Amino acid sequence: MLDIKFLRENAELVKDHAAKKRIACDVDNVLALDEQRVSLQKEVDNLRKERNEIAAQTPKASAEDRPALIERGKALKEEIAAKESAHAEVESAWKTEFLLIPNILHPDAPIGSTDEDNKVLRTVGEVKHLDAPKSHVELAEKLDLIDFERAAKVAGAKFYFLKDKLAILEQALVLWAMKEISAEGYTAMSTPDLARDEVLVGTGFNPRGNETQTYSIEGTDLSLVGTAEITLGGYHKDETIAEEQLPLKYVGVSHCYRTEAGAYGRESYGLYRVHQFAKVEMFIFCAPEQSEALHLELLRLEERVFTKLGIPYQVIDICSGDLGGPAYRKYDLEAWMWGRGDGKGGYGEVTSTSNCTDYQSRRLNVRMKRKDGSLVYAHTLNGTAVSLARALICILENYQQEDGSIKVPEVLIPYTGFDIIK
Repeated sequence: MLDIKFLRENAELVKDHAAKKRIACDVDNVLALDEQRVSLQKEVDNLRKERNEIAAQTPKASAEDRPALIERGKALKEEIAAKESAHAEVESAWKTEFLLIPNILHPDAPIGSTDEDNKVLRTVGEVKHLDAPKSHVELAEKLDLIDFERAAKVAGAKFYFLKDKLAILEQALVLWAMKEISAEGYTAMSTPDLARDEVLVGTGFNPRGNETQTYSIEGTDLSLVGTAEITLGGYHKDETIAEEQLPLKYVGVSHCYRTEAGAYGRESYGLYRVHQFAKVEMFIFCAPEQSEALHLELLRLEERVFTKLGIPYQVIDICSGDLGGPAYRKYDLEAWMWGRGDGKGGYGEVTSTSNCTDYQSRRLNVRMKRKDGSLVYAHTLNGTAVSLARALICILENYQQEDGSIKVPEVLIPYTGFDIIK
């Protein structure tokens, strides 16, 4: 969430940025509820002060004055209870509405609401010419590497079985990516696939309700995570970290679960949008003055992964309308996939990296203690090292050979034990 003081002083800016993010929220109502809760808290404090004064006076009072003081004490107790109840109700409504207000925008973030408004910063790598390129679904089914039909029988649509060498290739990607990123000073983590709803809310995800993309466990406060950003973000919840310890850098592997409601059509077929996949995710806690540089570091590492894999890609500066609530600024990598664009090929998102400033840490209560003893909220950043399902699409489609076989990227061969799938 934002700093309430910042919101009070910059209400029009926050409204403008929320509109540019296409996120519905009622700033005026939040401020009105804020005034009510502050006013009620003052009333409660004044009543408590009077109660304490009476409590101190009563033992010393004369027999004549004591009954009136006792009666006033009883009345104050009832008044305080009523005011506290009213304050709790207003506080709850205020917090619910306040959590809907998104983070502000970076001054250089492109403004817009469609993919056409995203800014292409650079294109890296050359697309290899193919006379008759096939999609990953065609390639994998011909080589008996994926089974969507039996997965649908077991778990429903948008699930899949990976088979034989493709299953091994997936694990090779995980191990290679984890070693590649951890060598840069990131602590490797194997993370839970479940998190408490309060952690999802803290990281900016909606665990329940009509708008959710999350699978929740009925009868519990647990949900399946859609990214290790959630669990890694919650790792230091309610902690204060010394300035000299920052930045703290993590790279975690997890399964990810997303309902992907409404995600159908040619651009979403095959492995591109599925209900379950694995992902290697980077996450950083840092001092506020470090976050801009570390955001570029995460982008650099994402680019290194796809450069070493030999996959052509482009770097996208995401426009305001696609940033989501927590992000201050976000960069995506879009990699070349032959199965997109009605078989003519096109770029599709494979990674994202976001600077969330102190938006998540305020919700999760992660603070930094400076050397002078002052406390500030840490900044958080996240970035996808590799999303396995989409990375497999890229490898299958970009490394396909004219005879239908698939070469293995050179960096993965030591982890697979084979250099071709045929």
